[in-house]
Amino acid sequence: MRFRSFLFLSGFIACAQALAVDQTADATAKFLAGLPVTGTPLERYANASGCKTHALDLDRAWKQFDERQLAKIRAWAPQALGPAYQDTGPMYYMFSGPDFVYANTFFPNASTYILCGTEPVGAVPDIAKISPQALPSALANLRKSLDSILSLSFFITKNMKVDLRQQQLSGTLPVLYVFLARAGCAIDSVELVALDKEGAFVPPGKGTTSGVRINFTGSTGRSQTLYYFTTDLADWAIKVNPNFGKFCEQQGQGLTLLKAASYLMHSDNFSKVRGYLLAHSKVILQDDSGIPFRFFAKDKWDVRFHGRYSGPIKRFLKNAQPELGKENAAATPPPLPFSFGYQWQPSRSSLIVATPK
Repeated sequence: MRFRSFLFLSGFIACAQALAVDQTADATAKFLAGLPVTGTPLERYANASGCKTHALDLDRAWKQFDERQLAKIRAWAPQALGPAYQDTGPMYYMFSGPDFVYANTFFPNASTYILCGTEPVGAVPDIAKISPQALPSALANLRKSLDSILSLSFFITKNMKVDLRQQQLSGTLPVLYVFLARAGCAIDSVELVALDKEGAFVPPGKGTTSGVRINFTGSTGRSQTLYYFTTDLADWAIKVNPNFGKFCEQQGQGLTLLKAASYLMHSDNFSKVRGYLLAHSKVILQDDSGIPFRFFAKDKWDVRFHGRYSGPIKRFLKNAQPELGKENAAATPPPLPFSFGYQWQPSRSSLIVATPK
């Protein structure tokens, strides 16, 4: 009887500890997002002047971002995406970096969000381990890492690599925390994970692919999961390290988002990820930097155009797609009410919604 009591007490303590960790992760996300953390251990940090400045600055920037982009996407997506908007399957966002906010805004009902990039996951944020003197600058660096996506709708890769290297709040996790909290999600658990060559979860080690699994309650009230993995999607890299690809194969058909993808899949050096998405997508929402338009054969895909195709920006002029321009013009699509991809002006932005027949 005494042994049973001990087991019960041990289990109770373990559950209480797990709950405490989960509550801390959610409070940390809200703190980093500049949202109220009243009644949590982080409340005392939030009252410091540097933290108040962070909250005010981020709140102001987010309000502008929401009005200019997110609110318009929320109004546009249900009708433009049709059944895909309500789909509860997995959602793939290759070359995303930590851009959970657009994934969740376009597809808020997905059961699982699978994001990836070359940027490291980083350590699980712990505000208590940052000195009071260093915290304001750490938060300022976090705001800096968000600048491009809040103003241009995409991350600038070379800038992000620098911004995410800071010592106090490193990697993609702090950014993911901000996006989750600002999207109205409550973090239930956070776990650093690793994949082996079969796509199975294993302890981190040589030859494994590092990632993070975040279980959260979304704004819809449903339990959802976010994965972010650090991986290279070039064909040669997948041949050497098939871990992430094997994991994706186990998830089945899903929803795909491609935005500001550097036109990488226009090259045959990225044929494997391109082929995977074409074979495993129930819908593909993308700008012209994703999969080349020529791969959407009319007898296999139903393509709907949104916005005016104005060609690539100067840096990517060699990736112009005359056929896409011709089809886009013939369709006379309605203008996009928001910017999307490298063309940061709505009047010059366009996307396609492709569904396999």
